[in-house]
Formats: sequence, C-alpha cells, structure tokens
Amino acid sequence: MAKKATILVKLESTANTGYFYVKKRNPKKFPTKLGFKKYDPKARKHVEFKETKLK
Repeated sequence: MAKKATILVKLESTANTGYFYVKKRNPKKFPTKLGFKKYDPKARKHVEFKETKLK
C-alpha cells in the first residue's frame, strides 16, 4: 500500500502561549517548513506561527 501524500504538522505560536493549529502539508510539494501569521486568541493578536512536529 502506498504512503499518504500529506502529513499533519503542528503550527505553534511564537508568543509562547501554548496555542497551536494543525495543518496538512505535502512534503514533496513544500519541502521547507511552514510559517504563517495567524490569530492567537490567548495573546489576542496576530503572531507568527512556526511548524513543529505533531506528536
């Protein structure tokens, strides 16, 4: 059976609030780590979210 094309990754807030998003990523299409500016409700502002490994 073939491997899945997408993997789940955790986007963790750089504001150190512990808030995170879970997103799918295709490692063949996007080999670099993801980084987005998204809303952190605990910090109550938009901050940078960096990709970390989902455990």
